Formats: sequence, structure tokens, C-alpha cells
Amino acid sequence: MDSKQVVMISGSSTGFGKLIAETLARRGHQVFATMRDPAVRHAANAAALRSLVGKENVALEVIEMDVTDAASVERAVHAVVEKAGRIDVAINNAGYALTGLEEAATLEQVRSLMDTNFLGCVRVNRAVLPFMRKQRSGLLMHISSGAGRVVLPGYGYYCASKFAMEAMAEAYHYELAQQGIESIVVPGPYQTLVINNAVQGADKARANSYGSVNEVAGKIERALTAAAADPQEVADVVAAIVETPAGQRKLRYRVSPTDLGVDAINEVCAQVQERVEGFGIKAETEFAQRSAAGAD
Repeated sequence: MDSKQVVMISGSSTGFGKLIAETLARRGHQVFATMRDPAVRHAANAAALRSLVGKENVALEVIEMDVTDAASVERAVHAVVEKAGRIDVAINNAGYALTGLEEAATLEQVRSLMDTNFLGCVRVNRAVLPFMRKQRSGLLMHISSGAGRVVLPGYGYYCASKFAMEAMAEAYHYELAQQGIESIVVPGPYQTLVINNAVQGADKARANSYGSVNEVAGKIERALTAAAADPQEVADVVAAIVETPAGQRKLRYRVSPTDLGVDAINEVCAQVQERVEGFGIKAETEFAQRSAAGAD
């Protein structure tokens, strides 16, 4: 594996995406940090990333990409391949939280959430996979959270979007193994930036009809904020995963000071998935066979 990877990251204007872009670029990888409207809405964030090129002589470029727009995603992916000649790693990071009682969220709010958090990943993966399959190598990385395994009241739709992402990522993990492409999940800590930027359910009348139950989201938010880890830990783990040789990566990585039972859930799920090994989906076995035959 070439030690210098070509990496595209969605949602790079702030938070995990920005830290991951900076960390990977500083480690010598060629990074394409994507975001919506880098010319106006995120101009300051884009300029901050671009400034690293001159200050630290890193290979980092900001590209416009809206994960809710298939044409925008296709343009961004083709731009990366045109400039770099290939794409080794696609990091699905773009997303936001919708909080409050489920009944208080409007259909439009739920549709918008899924369009970004889940369908955004679908669009990115569909755009990059033809190039990765041609290369017979690649890595799809999905930045999830404990909310992709543990259901939190007041965060139900956000959890649903992350559950959906993890299901898609795991299915890809099996389906792409024979082609030398890995799909993994990296749940980060419940990070304050995601919580602080959360959208609230718009139907206040329905929410208020629940009485004290309507306060549950706020209580969980305060608890998660107090327990949140340093987001740089996620960027460091992502960098280590990118630099791990193909076939040696795990399906899931947890990055959090506390797991809330996520490790136990992952262990049970892994045991259940073993039962369908007879269908020929064991991704690790496929990679081992390819490596032994010199296919990688």
C-alpha cells in the first residue's frame, strides 16, 4: 500500500471533518476537504484550511460538495480523481443532530436529517465506488457515534439515521471484500459540537403536551456534554486506520471515554453475523484469501 493516501472527507468545515483533514494532511496524505458553499457560507472555515498549505506545506485542497445533491457529489469526486489520479479513502463525516421528542419533529425535518446523515453517505459511496472497484482497492469510512448502537430518548431520529448508516456500512463490508475494498464504522464520542448545532423539533405544541417528559432531551444533552471526549482523539484514530494495511482493519472502532454498553452490543452482533458465514460474507476471510494469493 502507498503510504500516501488520497483522501476525500465530507463535512470538513468544522468539527470532526476539519480536525481529520488537518491531521491527515499533516501526516503526509493528499487531502480533499469538502464542504457546502466554501465561497460564502463557509468562507472563513475554507480559508483556515487553505492557510495550512502555505504555513505547513501540506497537500490539502478545499472542494465544494453538498452531500444532499447527487450532482454536487459526482462533481466533487470527479474533481478529486482528475487532480489526484485516484481516490483511496472516502470519509463520510457530514451530519447533524435532530433532538427533542419524536412527535415534535415534522416530516420535513426527519426527511432532511436522513437526506444528510444517511442518503449523503449513499451518494458519496455510489460516486467513489466505481473508481475504487477499478483500482481494486479503497476504504469507505463512516463516522458514526454510540447513537448508532444505543437508542437515546430525545434523539430517536438521529439514532435512526446512524443505525441506518451502520447497517449500510456493514453490508458494504461484506459485499466489497472480494474487490479489495473495505467499509468500516468509526463511532466517535458524543461530541459537544454536534449537540450544540442540533436542530430542535419544530412542533412545540406537541412537545409541550408531554409535560416533564419534554425535558428528557435536555437532560441527556447535559450528560453527554459533560462526558464528551477530546474530538482530536477521533482524528488520531482515523489517521491510524487510514495508515493500517488493507485486510488488517476492523469493522468497527469505538472512540469514547465511556462505551455505554456499545462494546457489548458490538460483540453480540458480531457473534450473530457469524451465523450467516455460510452465505460467503466473511469479509476478513475474503481479504485473507486475496492477500495469500497476492491479489493485493
